[in-house]
Amino acid sequence: MDRIDLFRIFTRVVETESFTRAADLLKMPRSTISTAIQDLEIRVGTRLLARTTRSVSVTPDGAAFYEHCLRLIADVEDVESLFRQDTVSPQGIVRVNVPERIGRLVIAPALPEFLERYPGIEIELGMTDRAINLVEGGVDCVLRVGPLQNSGLIGRRIGTLPLINVASPDYLHRYGTPNHPDELMQHHIVRYASPTSGRVEDWEWVDNTVVQTTAVSGRITVNSAEASIACCLAGLGLIQIPAYDVKHHLLTGELIQVMPHWNAEPMPMTLLYPHRKHLSRRLQVFMEWLTPILENAIQ
Repeated sequence: MDRIDLFRIFTRVVETESFTRAADLLKMPRSTISTAIQDLEIRVGTRLLARTTRSVSVTPDGAAFYEHCLRLIADVEDVESLFRQDTVSPQGIVRVNVPERIGRLVIAPALPEFLERYPGIEIELGMTDRAINLVEGGVDCVLRVGPLQNSGLIGRRIGTLPLINVASPDYLHRYGTPNHPDELMQHHIVRYASPTSGRVEDWEWVDNTVVQTTAVSGRITVNSAEASIACCLAGLGLIQIPAYDVKHHLLTGELIQVMPHWNAEPMPMTLLYPHRKHLSRRLQVFMEWLTPILENAIQ
């Protein structure tokens, strides 16, 4: 068994935390997986995995080695496909992580068309509102909404995500309709806490190109867009939300836009991927397919 095959087996064991599950996914006998890991540990001269009767976990050396393996495997696949990209359908797994509601409402419904177009590609679609470490998570690309940190990753700007203010008809019937952010102190707000930091976000609006913010009070605090919308539909208060998120609810009258002239600044939406001179062909075609899907969704 060559070294790249050993690397592929090792990465799969790390990701599944199981020799048995890795064997099932790779369609190999479990004994072959076990022997391969032993061979790899002998080659590199360190213990890569900690084994018990119930679980398999990666050691600190194994975690560092895992990151290198991912890059080496990707580089080998890039070289193999470098001169046959136009004649051979791309193969392999694309691991992508996206915000939960974008994944559920926009990407997942469109995936059948992509998988039919590229039968050799498998998609591992992670959905979370938390920021993840792309390299440590073994992810090929992530979709991030909002300002970016200086991560050393390459970004492909998709566009901006408009935000609007909404409330349910029941809430507006009981408490009245605010016309300006100055009136927010007389209203209930469904507060949003960052799932990463736990910090409660201020209410934001743009006044003559200047971004203004104010702290808001409320009896309900949530940490996901899903929960925010559910509470708003229940009449628990006002929320600020991406327009695409509540498009259906606005059309049915379940939610009503308020203070339309005092919206928050639109949020940038960016696809991030590792800094490599040659991206794998499968990642290229996935991002080329995904970009117009997202652009259409946020219009």
